[in-house]
Amino acid sequence: MTRSPMIRFASVVLLCLLPAPRSLLPVITEYPLPRPKAFPHDPAVGADGIVWYTDQANSYIGRLDPATGKVMDYATPTPSSGPHGIVVAPDGGVWYTGNFTARLGRLDPATGAIKEYPLPSEARDPHTPLFHQGKVWFTVQGANLYGVLDPASGTAKIYPVPTARARPYGLVAAPDGMIWMALFGTNQIGRINPADGSLRIFPLPAPSSRPRRLVADSRGIVWYSDYARGKLGRLDPATGQVRDFACPGGDGSQPYGIAVGTDGRIWYDESGTDQIVAFDPATERAETVKIPTPGSVVRNMAVDSTRARLWLALSGVQKLGRIDLK
Repeated sequence: MTRSPMIRFASVVLLCLLPAPRSLLPVITEYPLPRPKAFPHDPAVGADGIVWYTDQANSYIGRLDPATGKVMDYATPTPSSGPHGIVVAPDGGVWYTGNFTARLGRLDPATGAIKEYPLPSEARDPHTPLFHQGKVWFTVQGANLYGVLDPASGTAKIYPVPTARARPYGLVAAPDGMIWMALFGTNQIGRINPADGSLRIFPLPAPSSRPRRLVADSRGIVWYSDYARGKLGRLDPATGQVRDFACPGGDGSQPYGIAVGTDGRIWYDESGTDQIVAFDPATERAETVKIPTPGSVVRNMAVDSTRARLWLALSGVQKLGRIDLK
């Protein structure tokens, strides 16, 4: 049956009137930080939506209220302590690692007062903190250690990593309560049992792999940024199977900060290309969004699950970044 010219014309008009498909990826909103030469290393977000960050260069702990855009910051009690990693505990306390001075700190968000906890001298450069089961776990990159602090007693216990020059780096808790640790100096990922601090090593098949940051999804699958190879890695702890996926930016993309979004995608930064990647584990499809200001370098990310937001520390350009995931 032949369609009349009028029907064909109406179809064309209808198609022209349909809205263009919307992009699945949002834009990145940037928040400039007022302190001169601010260097936001890591972000963290509390239950109230307030964003905290470490200003490593100036030795301040910063606070951003997204509702007003107001930024405040608090000097660390020990000058030049080099605050690095940061995390908000369930009670609202803001914990950070003093990377240059072998100590941890806790900021009281109600008063801004900071209490410091000196670590054993061998833990000279605490790196990434993790508040887990009432205690603060942390990596010590240069000293090749990891440890745990009991806030109730103020005492810390330190554990050596058996692989020499392993450079323990990123740290994350999995749904089963185990703690995963990226060993950036080698092709290994470690699993810590918080009950006794024991460590199990999971080797990665590529000798040149260098896992830097990592996350665990709701199924317990560990995803990691393979900084040296320009890959997104996937480790299934149940089987030990490892897969990797090429970064959109190629071998020199230098993937760094990583998070599991509220949309189920794996979000990570390509520090070598100034773009954020959203990888869908179901379809194995990756999409990218450009960071507005070049030279950003996102060393770490934080997820606000309540508000479906992803926060970025744009350390190279003195800003924080926000991605709305809904």
